[in-house]
Amino acid sequence: MRFSLLDLAAVGPSETIAQTFQGSVSMAQLAERLGYTRVWYAEHHSIASIASAATSVLIAHIAAHTKTIRLGAGGIMLPNHSPLTIAEQFGTLAELHPGRIDLGLGRAPGGDRATLYALRRDPSASDSFPDDVVELRSLLGDESPIPGVRAIPGHGTHVPLYILGSSLFGAALAARLGLPYAFASHFAPAALRDAVALYKSRFQPSKELERPYVIAGVNVIAADTDDEARALFEQTRLMVIRNLSSRGGAHRLPDDPEVLLRSPHAAFVEQMFTYSAIGAPGHVAAYLEEFAELSGADELMTVHHTPSIESRLRSLSLLASTVGLTPAEATAPSS
Repeated sequence: MRFSLLDLAAVGPSETIAQTFQGSVSMAQLAERLGYTRVWYAEHHSIASIASAATSVLIAHIAAHTKTIRLGAGGIMLPNHSPLTIAEQFGTLAELHPGRIDLGLGRAPGGDRATLYALRRDPSASDSFPDDVVELRSLLGDESPIPGVRAIPGHGTHVPLYILGSSLFGAALAARLGLPYAFASHFAPAALRDAVALYKSRFQPSKELERPYVIAGVNVIAADTDDEARALFEQTRLMVIRNLSSRGGAHRLPDDPEVLLRSPHAAFVEQMFTYSAIGAPGHVAAYLEEFAELSGADELMTVHHTPSIESRLRSLSLLASTVGLTPAEATAPSS
C-alpha cells in the first residue's frame, strides 16, 4: 500500500497564511524524508481557512524546496480554466521538475456561486469537463488537438492525469479514458464503494494505464495517545464547523462548542469525517488496513487536518513509523 498526503494548506486559528505556506514546505520535506509517495494540493477559493487557491504557484514553491517526492494538484478545478492555460502551467512545472509533477482534475468550481461569478465562469462550464480533459491530455501529449496551437511549455511533457471525484460521474469518465481515479472520501464519503466498483468494472486500458488504479482519501489524526488524538479531532471538528458557518460573509459563530454543534453544518461535518483514523499509532494503522480493504484502493491519500502545523507534522511522522514507510517508496511510479 502506498501512502500519500493531501495538504489542504490549512490556516489554523492562530496562524497567518505565510506561516501556513512555511508549514506546507515543512510537511512536504518531512513526507519526502519519510517515504510518502506524493503530496497534492487542492484548488479552493474564498475559504479563509484554506490557502491553496493558486495551486500551481504553491506547487512550484514546494517543488523548489524538495528534491524527489512527487507533487501535484488534487485537484485543479478544470471548469475554472481553459485546458491550454493548465497545460502551460503544468508543462512549466514538469520542465522545471522532471518526473515529479501530477495533475489531478475535478469538475467542481472549488467555491460557491458568488465565487463562480468572481472567476467569470459560466455555471454550465462543468458540462464540458469530459471534452476539456481529452483536450488537455492531447495538449500535454505529442499531437495538439487544435491546428496551429501548441502548449509551450506543456507539449510532449505527458504530465500524468488523474480524475478526481465524489460520485459515479468521475468514476465512469476515468474508466472510459483509462486514467487513474482518486475518490474524495475524506470529505464526501457516500458513494465511495459504488464509484470504485463502477470504475474497476468499466475500466478500459490506455497508453497511460494498463489496469485500474484507485486512490482513496482518508482523514488521519495520529497522536502519542488515543486521548490526545481524540482531543485534536474535537478541536478540528469544531474548527471546520466554524469555518463552514462563516463562508460567504456569514456572521461567524461564537467559539462555544454547544452553539457550534447545534449549527446546521454540524451534521455535514460529522458525515465528512466518516472515514477517519484517529488515535495512537497502533489504532491508526489497524483502521487504515481495514479502510484499504473496504475501499479497494491501491494508494491512500491521507489528510492530516488538525488545528496546528506542529500537530500535523507529528501525525505525519507517527503514521509513517507505524505503517513502515521507507524513503525508497518516494520513487514509486506515478500510477
